[in-house]
Amino acid sequence: MRVFVTGGTGLIGSAVVAELVGNGHTVLALARSDASARAAEAAGAEPLRGALADLDVLRAGAAQADGVIHLAFSNDFSSPDALAKSVAEESAALAALGEELVDSDRPLVTVSGTPHTPGRASTEADPPPTDGPVGGRGRAVTAALDLAEKGVRSTAVRLPRTVHNQGTGGFAGMLTGIARQSGVSGYPGDGTQRWPAVHALDAAVLFRLALEQAPAGSSWHAVADEGDEVRDIAAVIGRRLGLPVEQVPAATYGPLGPIFEADQPSSSARTRQTLGWEPKHPGLLEDLEKIQP
Repeated sequence: MRVFVTGGTGLIGSAVVAELVGNGHTVLALARSDASARAAEAAGAEPLRGALADLDVLRAGAAQADGVIHLAFSNDFSSPDALAKSVAEESAALAALGEELVDSDRPLVTVSGTPHTPGRASTEADPPPTDGPVGGRGRAVTAALDLAEKGVRSTAVRLPRTVHNQGTGGFAGMLTGIARQSGVSGYPGDGTQRWPAVHALDAAVLFRLALEQAPAGSSWHAVADEGDEVRDIAAVIGRRLGLPVEQVPAATYGPLGPIFEADQPSSSARTRQTLGWEPKHPGLLEDLEKIQP
């Protein structure tokens, strides 16, 4: 299968490209810079120059492919306005990709986040959040899944709060970065809230499985660790960096503060049973031991 991938040179995307190439697929990867184009070529993909905001380029990439995996996101969490701009850009991109695939029966695999369901672990049957700081992403993914009624084999892989590799990535990676800057390995709330996690290499396998076999309109959970307590995550970070571990205000994390405070464990039981996905790489707390002081 020839697959058009957006975000193919990031932490998750590079793992997805390697997984696709290693399993006999060819990849056309969106590349917004010369450096990204070189990285895509080195990974065995053909680069297509353009940015996520270049909707005509996205349509052209989808038109050339047997399927699409959309991963790109600007990840600007510096302010509510910046986050809203990132969400709007992604929403327009996803709509453009979907429009190009209507009536083709080709797969469109997009990325979402695991839902927050108070009092229990979220499951694949729970709807995505459509309000709050990242509610726009949930609405965009819901619209993409609705394209199943228009001849698109659309599906969503829901990622947990931390997708990690070699001790970096996701919300845990943000905690590490802030700890380096502030001199304190902090956590919001009382620290008992749980964050689910997955290794990037395991997540990449699920993206491939969804591309190859997931039915239209379905959602899947790329969750290996159902939920580690945030204070345990902060404790490993603090020990690796030689920093004190302390509770800090949620405002420390800007517009993501309310999400950081929430208890949000998640299950992947249906995903494992239905698609045969089985994580094999280190869990989050073990992987964080690779943080370099």
